[in-house]
Amino acid sequence: MKTRITLFALLAFGTLAVATLTQVGPALAAEEKYFDRSGRLVVEEKPAAELLRTYNPKNREPEKTFPVPSPPFSEGIFPCSDCHADMEPNLTRREMEDEHTDIVLNHAEGQRWCLDCHNPNDRDTLRLVSGEVIPFSESYRLCGQCHGDKYRDWRVGIHGKRTGYWNGDKQYLLCIHCHNPHDPQFKPLTPMPPPERPTGASH
Repeated sequence: MKTRITLFALLAFGTLAVATLTQVGPALAAEEKYFDRSGRLVVEEKPAAELLRTYNPKNREPEKTFPVPSPPFSEGIFPCSDCHADMEPNLTRREMEDEHTDIVLNHAEGQRWCLDCHNPNDRDTLRLVSGEVIPFSESYRLCGQCHGDKYRDWRVGIHGKRTGYWNGDKQYLLCIHCHNPHDPQFKPLTPMPPPERPTGASH
């Protein structure tokens, strides 16, 4: 008798992995299928127990961190705890009326608000959907929860900007060095006038 169970997982870097577990007698054999960066289908056989461990977030290896410059905080705004340390967190979704009134959320505002990303218990940190607390220097992990394809491309250097050596140390700009996290879409740019043609030049 054979029993087949199919598991789906959207990995952090935007790749869909499908694992099919086939029970033959008391043992479980596992076959994992996924597409690599080139679009090629990869099929790997693994012990089912090993595969099931990787699908449990608690058993995954720690997320790789990347060398980044300091986040571009607004002047005089960080650390947030300078003001928030003695404030009782207000978890009610609302529009800001006393402070931060200049921030207009234009980023899936129908589904989320400030405290979906900012940690209400420590305003100097961010919070992932899993509840894990991360520093602002790892904000790319927060963005990557929804923008998995962009996170994948950023990690390998085809989205965003990296500086350094092609075969040595590199530094990655954070998402927020280019995108306003509250309103990330780039605004249209006004074209500059064309250069003036030189007069009196001979060819």
